[in-house]
Amino acid sequence: MFRGAGDSEFSFELLVSRWAELAWHPDDGPRPVVVARQLGTRERRWDTVILEVDPEAFARRRRFGDRGLDRDMLRVVRAAPAEFTWYRDAIADPGFPWRYVRAAVHRAAGRDLVEKRRDDRGRIEFRRVSEYPDWVDRFVVVENKPDLDASAAAALADQLRHDVDGGLADEVWVATAATGDSVSPALLEDMPVEVGVLEFDFSAGVDVDAAEVLWHPTRLGGDDDPRLGGMAPVGDSGADPTVPKRFELAERAYGSGWRSFHDTMRPDCRHFELRREGRALVPYCAAKGRHPTAAECAGSCEEFSPEPPQWRTGGWPVEGGPGKGIKALLERRRERERDGAAAGRDGASAEE
Repeated sequence: MFRGAGDSEFSFELLVSRWAELAWHPDDGPRPVVVARQLGTRERRWDTVILEVDPEAFARRRRFGDRGLDRDMLRVVRAAPAEFTWYRDAIADPGFPWRYVRAAVHRAAGRDLVEKRRDDRGRIEFRRVSEYPDWVDRFVVVENKPDLDASAAAALADQLRHDVDGGLADEVWVATAATGDSVSPALLEDMPVEVGVLEFDFSAGVDVDAAEVLWHPTRLGGDDDPRLGGMAPVGDSGADPTVPKRFELAERAYGSGWRSFHDTMRPDCRHFELRREGRALVPYCAAKGRHPTAAECAGSCEEFSPEPPQWRTGGWPVEGGPGKGIKALLERRRERERDGAAAGRDGASAEE
């Protein structure tokens, strides 16, 4: 399907996501980013999401911890006042029972995101620990189609038009695989002209030079859309009763990243490995002798063989066993990229 690790859209997606960490932005030079995959709304899911971040603001977001904030906690944290205030006075009427807001205040306090207390009437009051920052500069979505033939392009066109017109993304791109043709098939298909096209050659693995821009996208300015509520803080006067979708998606991206494939695959299988593909580490199945898809690397796989219990005890070969070691490694890689974005560094200098 493409020149690179594996022959599936899943493998291509992982390689594109790692390239984005290393080399984004393809037009304007390196920028600090947070990259996630398989993220979206009820109506639309994207293969790769790239958050271009403001380093100083992102460093302040890091103070809220390593886990993402769900919609309810975002409502609480964004509205948290500087001084202790009854939660019903601090937060605008959400349009559903207040007990759910109260529960979110308790959860947020349990994670040290806010401080809470009871006043002399027994009511729950809370205040901010730190002001939630406007940490996302731009929201970019990428659809990965390594084999972009006419039928695939036709099916994709309506989805891309939805992305362009939806007001959420600042840029929309299609990532496809290099074919060696003098004119890429992606340029011959009927796709929205606002969508950028990236062509990848991963035959030597992932590196900063693996992509070529075939078509430059239109800057859409999604954060100006009033339907989305923007990304600006709301101050002490109370939050908008709805949490802007960009905030919610950004937090989900922050919490998961693109290396979260270990959550849906089986690194606890004795055949599961990570193989280097240039400057990327991607899953490999020793039993099948190839890179598996996310769907086939499951407990139902005929080759699935759980790690022996003795691998997980006594600290050999790593504490908790190889599966735990792989998860820990991927978590460390994610933290390194987060730290680099907070420091204003691009990923080009970092090895996977």
